[in-house]
Amino acid sequence: MIGVYVPASDARAQIELIQQCEKQGVPSFWLTTGGSAPDAPTLYAAAAMVTDRIKFVTSITQTWPRHPVALATQALALDSIAPGRFRFGLGASHKAPVETVYGVAYEKPLTNLREYLTVLKRLLDTGEVDYDGTFVKTKNKIPAAPVNVPVMASALRPASFRLCGELADGAISWVSPWNYLRDVALPAMREGAAAAGRPVPPLVAHIPVVLVDNKTQARELAATMLQRYASLANYQGMFAAAGFDDVAGEDRIAATDAIVASGTETQVVERLAEIMREGAGEIIAHPIYAGDDKAEYERRFFDVVAAANKEAGVAV
Repeated sequence: MIGVYVPASDARAQIELIQQCEKQGVPSFWLTTGGSAPDAPTLYAAAAMVTDRIKFVTSITQTWPRHPVALATQALALDSIAPGRFRFGLGASHKAPVETVYGVAYEKPLTNLREYLTVLKRLLDTGEVDYDGTFVKTKNKIPAAPVNVPVMASALRPASFRLCGELADGAISWVSPWNYLRDVALPAMREGAAAAGRPVPPLVAHIPVVLVDNKTQARELAATMLQRYASLANYQGMFAAAGFDDVAGEDRIAATDAIVASGTETQVVERLAEIMREGAGEIIAHPIYAGDDKAEYERRFFDVVAAANKEAGVAV
């Protein structure tokens, strides 16, 4: 399944955009929860009332500001409103925003994520948890379990992909080169799943898209987004492991080409379908805008994603 990540200016505009996606045949919508952005689960609850089929995913819901019991009660409400259409994507985020915005120490993020995954999945799957961890402590029951809300998690380095293979219902990448995901992340997920004696969950590949048939222009448009991630310590490690030591400098062109799908509508459709055939369980397509007509660009982009699903053999 190939879905989209397209944030809008406010909650009402976001709901209208989700409605447009569904009408154009896009099967899933992804939004980030955190900082000052409108709360995605709240927004999804409203969007579910005016849509019929499109699926909703958070990418990500930050672990630090919300207790997993609170997330479980949100899952109860959302699954009742839109059965089978909602998934959580959890993530520990990054040191600077966590410590600045929430005033908590960003320590042992992988342990933090493991504890949140363990508690939330146990509550949703069995309805009961008694857990005393470093970051999460709770004894609680919910009467409606099992709750059909899969719990995925963000991953950048092999250890986090192994954790997702072991515990999560999927691993969500972000601005990672596809060859790194295929050759490093997927094997790590298989290791984690094998150690836990469970099937390998899907790998979600985040793919920025530029609908421009000019490589130089596409690279220039993508550069601003990629520069932001090149400055974050967590991403610097991932880029280095992918073979790009200087994403902001001498590796900029090669890294951009490895991360971004660009070209004509037909070329982007083929690239997204190719990534699905090579092992991605899902794709988050993320538009990088070109030109002055944003609404028209979004219409084209949604048509491309719908066509890529068909090309990859995904029923929508």
